[in-house]
Amino acid sequence: MIIVNIMPVFLNMTIPFLGAIDLSIPLFLVFIVCLLAVIGFEFVNGFHDTANAVATVIYTKALKPVIAIPWSGFWNFLGVFSGGIAVAMGILKLVPLDSLMTLPIAVGACLVLSILLASIAWNLGTWYLGIPCSSSHTMIGAMIGAGLAFTWYYGGAGVNWGKAEEIGLSLILSPLVGFGFAVLLMYFLKHVIKYNALFHIPTGEDDRPPILIRILLIITCTLVSFFHGSNDGQKGVGLFMLILIAFVPAKFAINHAISNDKVLFELNQAEQVLKNTSGITAAQTEAFHKLIADIENTKLHLALKNEQDKEKTYRFRKEVENVVHSLKNITADKSIVLPKEAQDTLSESSIGLKKLTDFAPIWVIAIISVSLGLGTMIGWKRIVVTIGEKIGNEHLNYAQGVTSEIVAASTIGLSTGLGLPVSTTHVLSSGIAGAMVASGGKGNLNSNTLKNIGLAWVLTLPVSIALSLLLFMFFHLFI
Repeated sequence: MIIVNIMPVFLNMTIPFLGAIDLSIPLFLVFIVCLLAVIGFEFVNGFHDTANAVATVIYTKALKPVIAIPWSGFWNFLGVFSGGIAVAMGILKLVPLDSLMTLPIAVGACLVLSILLASIAWNLGTWYLGIPCSSSHTMIGAMIGAGLAFTWYYGGAGVNWGKAEEIGLSLILSPLVGFGFAVLLMYFLKHVIKYNALFHIPTGEDDRPPILIRILLIITCTLVSFFHGSNDGQKGVGLFMLILIAFVPAKFAINHAISNDKVLFELNQAEQVLKNTSGITAAQTEAFHKLIADIENTKLHLALKNEQDKEKTYRFRKEVENVVHSLKNITADKSIVLPKEAQDTLSESSIGLKKLTDFAPIWVIAIISVSLGLGTMIGWKRIVVTIGEKIGNEHLNYAQGVTSEIVAASTIGLSTGLGLPVSTTHVLSSGIAGAMVASGGKGNLNSNTLKNIGLAWVLTLPVSIALSLLLFMFFHLFI
């Protein structure tokens, strides 16, 4: 009997931005597919979600589509660049990242691919039917489904249910907030401002709003586009980082761009404050001593971490996360009375050390920005028709357009500031619905369209969870 042992062939190459890559040929191909898929997801997100931002200016004749679409795409691009990464890191923490980094890269490939394909499939399906559907719901459902499948095979904590609950509440409450505030703002415009030109419904191609109203509509469209980029764009950044950490963990589990000297400075600074602190309880003193020991341990692992050794880099990441968590607990504990200078120093050290684990390279943000911006310019019409014509039983008037956009921009901007993902689709749709109700009562709503939107809202999570879970199980057969 002859036994043939086929060894996998590995590629050793240097790729721009990624550096040296050491992956088997099959894993390298899957890696490329995943990168293309996340770019595709953000591209689809552009024409699926951003269409909401331009619907009002197009249907109120404030801007022609040929101007509105590139304008919105440009501001989405800027929004991703200036929105920070708090939402991206929140998305990333939904999956069992720590467990993933201790397992073979092929497991991470299964998880990432199942999330991406499930998200894209549901997004494209609802877009084709012209149903405004939340890309946020879709992606989060896919991450939960893949996390559940991961737990089935490998045990561990699995899905971060605390983070999922926080994000879920944000996604559920935001449409309700959008509807309520739109009703209030519309009543304010009707009964306090009483500017009749605001309530005009454009009838022909040349029936354009007065210059002041037109400027207001363009400003609100710009704000929604910018904040959509700052929130939804970060979801793409989070997915991109998940791929990089899954396939090249030694390089991207830690921000190697931060020098060891800078890290040592932050650790020493925090340690010095802790050693000089007195006048606390015995239990708190013990906690301080433990944290000092953890800081010393982190210094030891700092010297060992590098861009080639997955295990040592992962160990350093865990030590940093532990120190950051302990520093946050100390600064948040009201029973520990620290001088303001010491409090500020510990907070600064915590923020500085957190940048080691919560980061995204500028080239990742640039790729997602371009993808979202270009996606905005293509395939927008199906969703725009639904938003502009089918939510209410009457054509959108100027006041309804302004109201829905102000509510959407403020809600999305606030959510971004809090580091929470929010559905642009549902916030704007509910804002238009609220404006329609304030104008003509609930009879002014198109029940069929609202049923379709509501059905998509209800089905998105279970469908994306099931689809991602099944895809993970299917891909796992090839490991």
